[in-house]
This record gives sequence, C-alpha cells and structure tokens, in this order.
Amino acid sequence: MPTEAENTWDNAESPSQSSSTKPSGLDKIKIIGGNPLYGTIPISGAKNCALKLMCASLLTGETMYFENSPNSLRDMNSQRELLRYLGCKIEHEGAALTINADNIETYTAPYDIVRKMRGSILVLGPLLARFGEAKVSLPGGCAIGTRPVDMHINGLEEMGATITLDEGYINAKAPAGGLQGAKILFPKVSVGATENLLMAATLANGTSTLANAAREPEIVDLGQCLIKMGAKITGLGTDTIRVEGVKALNGTQHSVIPDRIETGTYIIAAGMTGGTVTLKNARIDTLSSVLGHLSQAGIEVTQNNGDLVVSREIERLRGVDIMTEPYPGFPTDMQAQFMAMLTGADGAGMVTETIFENRFMHVPELNRMGADITVQGNSAIVRGVNGLKGAEVMATDLRASVSLVLAGLVAKGETTVNRIYHLERGYEDIVGKLGRVGANVRKA
Repeated sequence: MPTEAENTWDNAESPSQSSSTKPSGLDKIKIIGGNPLYGTIPISGAKNCALKLMCASLLTGETMYFENSPNSLRDMNSQRELLRYLGCKIEHEGAALTINADNIETYTAPYDIVRKMRGSILVLGPLLARFGEAKVSLPGGCAIGTRPVDMHINGLEEMGATITLDEGYINAKAPAGGLQGAKILFPKVSVGATENLLMAATLANGTSTLANAAREPEIVDLGQCLIKMGAKITGLGTDTIRVEGVKALNGTQHSVIPDRIETGTYIIAAGMTGGTVTLKNARIDTLSSVLGHLSQAGIEVTQNNGDLVVSREIERLRGVDIMTEPYPGFPTDMQAQFMAMLTGADGAGMVTETIFENRFMHVPELNRMGADITVQGNSAIVRGVNGLKGAEVMATDLRASVSLVLAGLVAKGETTVNRIYHLERGYEDIVGKLGRVGANVRKA
C-alpha cells in the first residue's frame, strides 16, 4: 500500500495494458550507446495536466480550446475515446485541441475504455457535479502498486452524493438540488482525489474546503483553467484549497503547461551522455526538487529565456541519495530515470520509494546491463559501475521504459528494449527527439 502519499490515477504512471492486449505499433527500440547528445529538444505539454483539463471540459456546455496539448500520446487517444463515447465533440490538430460537451449522451464510463487509461476516473466528479449522476468503471489494480478510489468516493459522499459499488462500477447520484459544499480532509495526499473533488466543488452549492490537498503544478494549472471558466478558487499550490461553487461555468482558452517529467528525463539524458542540450519550452520553477539533486550529482542546468541549457560539469557524475515524496518533494515519476543515472556514477546512491510499493521492476533489467543495484524493502542501493553493457531488456511501465532507454544511451554495444509501446503513453516522439540530438536509436 502507499505509505506517505497516494498519488492516485495521474502522476504515478503504470502499464495500461497487459502483454496479452499489447497494442499495435511501436514494439521495441534498439540503441547503440556512447554518443553524447548535442542540440535542441522541444518539451511537450504535460500529459498529466492535459488529461485532467479534458475532464474539466465536461463541466460546461461551451467549447474549450487547449493549446500545447500532447495529442499524439496513447493516453490522450484513450481519453478522447472516452469523451467521445460520452457525447463530446472533439477536434485536434498538431498541439491544438477543441472539446465541446454540450450534448452529453450518457453518464457511463465503460470498463472497456477506462481500463486503457486509469486517469479516466476523473470524469466522475465533473459528470456528477454537472448532471447529478455518473457511472464509472473501477479501473482495477496495476503493476506498480494499488490505487484505491476511497478518497474520491468518500469526498463526494461528504458533498451529499449517494454512491454504491456494483459489478465493478461506481454508481453515483447527487442529492436533489446538486452537490453541497463540504469540508474535506484527505487522510493522505492524493493528486487524483484532489483533482476530482476540486472539479466537483466548482458547481456545488456553497463553499468547499479541501484540506491536506495535493500541491502539484498540474493541479495549479487545472485550477487556473477552472478560474478562467468562471470558478471561484483560492489556495492553489497550498495544502488548503477553497472553492465557492457557482451555478455554471463557461468555455475558455488555455495552454497546457510544459511536461516537467519529460523535461527531467531529458536533463538526465544530457547529463548521462556528457553532451549539451537545450530544452525548449521548459519550466524551471516546477523542477526545484529534481534540480537540486541533479546539481549535487554534477549536472548543470541554466535558464536562457524560456529554455533550459543542460550540460555535465564533471567527468563522472556523483552518487547521491533521493527519496520520493509528494510535491514539492522528489517525484516518483523521476525515480527510475534517476536510478539509471546512478548506475554509472562515482560512488553509491540510495533510492527510497515512499509512493508505491512495487516500483522497482526496472532494477532486474538494469542489472542485466551490468548495473549493481540491491533492493532492500522500499530502498535500493545503487553502486556506480565503470560502464553498462548493451543487452535485451523488458519494459514494465512508462517510467521504467524510459530508464532503460537512458541506460542504453550510455551502454557499450546494442541495447534492445522490448514492450516499448509503454513509452507512447507519456513521451511524444522520443525516438525522433533523441535521434535529432545525436543518439543512435531506432524503432524495430
């Protein structure tokens, strides 16, 4: 079970499908390591923000216009499929996304769609708040740890909803007159529950207080979009958010914030390979906890207008310790990438995972490449080695996938990463982006 925090449904990424239901398309990546990276990588909009903004579109019958949306990602495809099933009209081209939820045809989010992308649970609050009822499939468990929906359900019940669980579905109905404002204290920090109840509270009667709320930049961005839609929200970015409900929300235009996890991943790629990379459209203010540890390791990140310039300060990176925590602590979604970096560091580093109990599945694969990693409970000791060797490895989830790609960039010889389709969930054109800055990487 999650210990100090429970980042449900969003920032903690997991496999969306088992190997028996493997999607067609990207299957494996082959990498020949040893090339330093030089050039420019554009950072896409944050998936973990865009998916929630799409759910917020259900709160209004007016059109929502989104810019900087990572539309090519597999999770975005799944969310569009769900919203279209509900009755939304959706158009997208490039990084532009338009959603209109004026003619919703059903309040049911079916299992066949929800199982593909667990963030779909976040249609529950908006549907219930606007239409007074919702039926949403339980997404089920996942490979990196349990993700209970208790806090989502309990919070909505405190707002007056009647909720039953039947045949794998959450059946929710609001009281006559709509949801009621409530004081909700989360027993644990939960990104998903905070987002679901934040959206629901915008159309509730009276004032709602969300205490021990999550503080992630994606939540702040969601709240700012809701404010543009006419919501009355204060306390974004703190652990206490107050929402004064309104009768209706309007459509608006909003630009998705840059993806801080993608940014951190490419910072590590540049540092591991020893090159110099410029990351365009990156936000340094969302990466404070990550940048501090990377600086200790020997990676220099400087801001140049709206871009970040990354280089390695020393010949060999240093081993440092990290512990994953809710924001503003070190994000669990950067843990696997950081571990890949530590495999070649001078000295040892300890990685402690406090968010999910089963998020070290990349360890055996990294060890196949010659890494020296020992797992003890929820901590892993990573002793730096003089070099990794290319090998055939298996990806298990989104961030584990990219950690193996990072290891392959510096390994001697060829690395083949299988089941790499997980990457399509969270990294737009990773092969193209890495290839354009000098990596020897290709789809296979």
